Amino acid sequence: MAERTPVDDRFFMPAEWGPHERCWMAWPCRGSLWEDGLDRARDAYAAVARAIAGFEPVTMLANPPELEDARARCGAQVDCIALPLDDSWMRDFGPSFLVDGSGGLAGVDWGFNAWGNRFHPYDQDALVAERVLAQLGVARYRAPLVLEGGSVHVDGEGTLLTSEECLLHPNRNPDLDRTAIEDMLRRYLGVEAIVWLGQGLDKDDTDGHVDNIACFVRPGVVMAVTCDDPSDPNHAILQDNLARLAKAKDAKGRALEVIELPLPREARYLDGHRLSLTYVNYYIANGGVVMPSFGDPQDPVAREVVAGSFPDRTVVQVPASDILVGGGGIHCITQQQPLP
Repeated sequence: MAERTPVDDRFFMPAEWGPHERCWMAWPCRGSLWEDGLDRARDAYAAVARAIAGFEPVTMLANPPELEDARARCGAQVDCIALPLDDSWMRDFGPSFLVDGSGGLAGVDWGFNAWGNRFHPYDQDALVAERVLAQLGVARYRAPLVLEGGSVHVDGEGTLLTSEECLLHPNRNPDLDRTAIEDMLRRYLGVEAIVWLGQGLDKDDTDGHVDNIACFVRPGVVMAVTCDDPSDPNHAILQDNLARLAKAKDAKGRALEVIELPLPREARYLDGHRLSLTYVNYYIANGGVVMPSFGDPQDPVAREVVAGSFPDRTVVQVPASDILVGGGGIHCITQQQPLP
């Protein structure tokens, strides 16, 4: 007998702007990743956690030896609990939470291989989704697909946004083609239409996660990153993605409205490697949006675009450069648990 999937039980992944029960995060711990920036990264994570806690409850997972440090830096408004970790990207190794529209909550436990076996060890991170769902006492659906949460966005009405570079990369699911992957997404996230962008940001360590280049802001509307410098490799990449969005239809048959969000003006490098600076990597909270700032001239411009797209929410910018050096942003380090 075939194993049941979420759609068999009427579960689906809701949009991120829906009501949340809480936000989950994970405390930085991989010393080889952060090197001398680990202390600054922890302060930056704590600042994000406190900002989100102004809108909704936050639970911070921490390795047992680092639990007290997390509590001290995050403060009383953040609930810190012990759980073994290898790294700190809750979006990617945490569960993708599902609802059924009738008060039920569940989660997908995806296969996790640390972005194509890029970092080791990752055995504890690969167990986080299962452990969180067990702690909550909700149904767990184990998906036979390697997938990170930052590689997909949904509109809650049947449409999913992703990128070919990441989901079709041979270091994730080499034995699955596009059709098989689409079938998995439909069965485990309850989506119908899948909008494929091409590449992610140039030199992105995640192999092109969509949460660095675009997201839904409401049904039928996508916020997409743009670059106005033709000499920047991201210019052609992002123009191609805009062209794909212009041709796309969502699950309701609607053409997509696109809101353009510029990249930061100044490129940043670490040891000769370009960092993936982007403003679209933000967290939508209950009544708020917590988005990055980089000390860049585009910071206020980006804030205005986001605030205009979420007129009923308070937009808070948090310095994110010390998170970025680890390879991600605010959306990457957070995972919303929806209110069933």
